[in-house]
Amino acid sequence: MLSDPRPYERNPRYPATAAVISGWKDAVATLPDRPTVLAVDGPAALDWDEAARGIAAALRARSAEVGVLDVRERWSPAAVELCTPHEGADAFFLPLAEFEMADLFEGPLTVERPTHGVLLVFGPGAALCSPDLTWWADLPKRYAESAVAAGRLPVGVNLGRPDVPGELRRLFYTDWPVADRHRDALAPTVDRWIDVQDSRAPASLDGTAMRATLAGLARQPVRTRPYFNSTAWGGRWAADKLGFEPDKGNTALGYELIAPEAGVLVGQDAGAQVELPFQLLCVLHPEQFLGTDVHERYGTSFPIRFDYLDTVGGGNLSLHCHPQEQYMREHFGWSYTQHETYYVTASEPDARVFLGLRQDADVDLLRKEVEESAAHGTPLRVEDHVQTFPADPGQLFMIPAGTPHASGAGNLVLEISATPYLYSLRFYDWLRRASGVPRPLSHRHAFANLDTARRGTDVVEDLVQQPRVLREGAGWREEVLGALPEMFYAVHRFVLDGTGPAHDDTEGRFHLLNVAAGDGVVVETADGRRHGLAFAETLTVPAVMGSYRLHPVGTRPVHVVKSLVTPS
Repeated sequence: MLSDPRPYERNPRYPATAAVISGWKDAVATLPDRPTVLAVDGPAALDWDEAARGIAAALRARSAEVGVLDVRERWSPAAVELCTPHEGADAFFLPLAEFEMADLFEGPLTVERPTHGVLLVFGPGAALCSPDLTWWADLPKRYAESAVAAGRLPVGVNLGRPDVPGELRRLFYTDWPVADRHRDALAPTVDRWIDVQDSRAPASLDGTAMRATLAGLARQPVRTRPYFNSTAWGGRWAADKLGFEPDKGNTALGYELIAPEAGVLVGQDAGAQVELPFQLLCVLHPEQFLGTDVHERYGTSFPIRFDYLDTVGGGNLSLHCHPQEQYMREHFGWSYTQHETYYVTASEPDARVFLGLRQDADVDLLRKEVEESAAHGTPLRVEDHVQTFPADPGQLFMIPAGTPHASGAGNLVLEISATPYLYSLRFYDWLRRASGVPRPLSHRHAFANLDTARRGTDVVEDLVQQPRVLREGAGWREEVLGALPEMFYAVHRFVLDGTGPAHDDTEGRFHLLNVAAGDGVVVETADGRRHGLAFAETLTVPAVMGSYRLHPVGTRPVHVVKSLVTPS
């Protein structure tokens, strides 16, 4: 075994192929000395007025003439209708928006070219004006989500709605799908990528260097920047063990790799770095990163996510299920659904997992009790209807769509799941309150998707599988922890209890790795590159990498959980 284990890295960073620069002054210094239409595009949740003031001031400091156009003023009246949930829309979820950024405007977005200086065109959709240069100003999605949830965002932060406060439903189901498609279409040609996490000194990277950096990352192991947010049921494990500092005192949901929100840090150091969307690796290099078969099946959607559910010192998750595949397509617009698994990384004594119907469960009675609880605040005895299992570290629980489930208090669960993550259909939430009122429950959706066939011993046999050895070598073995015909991915585990490395091969499909026990591993590629992976960290191994080896670190046995898309 290799020595010198290292702690969990909260800000993994990779070199860029060119220098990351800081501030608007250095960014505008890259502009040509001729009349220029500069489009600065990006998501709606940016503080666009502040960004425009900063760019314009930097331009005027260079003695440039500056004209300014806010494209939000060009959004048509029809944009409001496109971006507003229709009367009677579902209170919890919306279908994914299918319109394009161009649909916010009445006809082509045209501007009058300057004869001197720079015309700064800014806001969501600015790049549609046929500019000379396009910059993309980006803010990781976690900022907007946190601010809207806390009521901190002012009016005008949702697409097409300059007159109303920000709302999470529109953010998740309208703004992000539309803006992401627009961003992805611009990625092959954008001239500068700007990270505005520090609005006073935005960091930026030349567009050519951005694409070259991503091309390199698509061919090597890569970690995303993790973060945790807080919820009513959250625990403290990640704060105590990994050093995260949550805003609201708990580390409920850990975003190890949830592709639509994940970012990869690139740059020289913490003072000169940009966070690039992980999704761009799939958009610009789908066959190398995802693999040909995965790309053909899922397009540029990265289909598996790894995240933590931390209830150590917290409470039970809500009892919920996820949409079955046809329901997901017809009601929510996803082409694949939210299958999940729970891998127990750590747990307190007597912690448990709720999973699957009891053999004697009466669904009509469950429905009646859920409705009474929602209407009158009466407690529901979940154990009367749903089975419970000990949350033993190392156990995997399979959770196909439609299965009622919840992680109980006292667990650190690694969710290894399909990427859709916004569709928890709740039956019961332990009478928790939000803003002083009972938390609303989407129980009608939940009962429409409840799998009533799999119950009793079938739950035990199908969903609480025991490890089976797939292959082994000197000092290591690879086990299959869980696989089901209705689920498109499998979960394996490497157990390394000797000095020799384990051998693996992507065989043309990406792998996801997470160190679930022990001090860590060093991942060695066929061309000799090495990437460390400490306890609790997650790593993507691109499809193009082929063969690689896992070298254990430290003196203790190491467990590495692996997930991969199974062959079609």
